[in-house]
Amino acid sequence: MGSAVIGNLQAGHVGLNVTDLERSLPFYTQVFGFEVQARGEEEGQRWAFLGRDGRLVLTLWQQGEQAFSPVSAGLHHLSFQVDSIDEVKAAERVLRELNADFRFDGVVPHGEGMASGGIFFSDPDGVRLEIYAPTGADVAPAPSGAAPTCGFF
Repeated sequence: MGSAVIGNLQAGHVGLNVTDLERSLPFYTQVFGFEVQARGEEEGQRWAFLGRDGRLVLTLWQQGEQAFSPVSAGLHHLSFQVDSIDEVKAAERVLRELNADFRFDGVVPHGEGMASGGIFFSDPDGVRLEIYAPTGADVAPAPSGAAPTCGFF
């Protein structure tokens, strides 16, 4: 069996089902600084396209009937990279004001001896999220030892 011949390949946007668009929209715009690029308000078809600098990054679809289940097949977590640990800490402050559910207390490395790492938390529907920087997280112990922190939260 052959494989497809694809040139330049990069991730596009991510679509998430949410149970309440009015609850999720402020969360994602405040934490990530997303702008609402488009929005649908018809009953039974509520959605929002979120992005930055004119680029679509995340779509929210109000069609979830229950909270995210980390034990079901599908999305494991959604991760966003920023340039510095200071940006990670700024997002952490906003999340604390929103009373977000954190998996670990503050910034943690991706693994034992690694400089990359960040914060691990959940959105209002329990979707597991991560904001990390490539360096600067090696000031705390790795919560999962040598195993990937982002794999077990």
